[in-house]
Amino acid sequence: MAVDKTFVLKGTPESGWVLVDVNDQGLGRVATVIVKYLLGKHKPTYTPGVNMGDFVVVVNAARLRLTKERLATKEYNRHSGYPGGLKTVTLRDQLQNHPDRVIRAAVWGMLPHNKLGRRLIKKLKIYPGAEHPHAAQNPVPAV
Repeated sequence: MAVDKTFVLKGTPESGWVLVDVNDQGLGRVATVIVKYLLGKHKPTYTPGVNMGDFVVVVNAARLRLTKERLATKEYNRHSGYPGGLKTVTLRDQLQNHPDRVIRAAVWGMLPHNKLGRRLIKKLKIYPGAEHPHAAQNPVPAV
């Protein structure tokens, strides 16, 4: 009986830079593409539990395509820790004021909630417009 061995990467994984344009795309579809590149699942040397993903630069975050019902009903909650300290913001307000937080929350929900996930979320750079300061890294457009 043959036993398949699990591939384990030896050495340090190389990180590249990927550019994701979210202009007129759905939030969930974009988030799954971003997570794929952050985790490194697009690489043939993918190893679970190893930080081998690429840096992801997201542009046009303010131009996401969302339904009108979703804009009105979805809410983001945060709590100060004090009694009565619950703050609620609708998706419409969050998208107008902080569009980066909308994408970051969706991506964070798809990443592992441990040390690896906290390291991976730091590789995500989100910008509301088309300009970004990472031109020197030569980010490759996402497929």
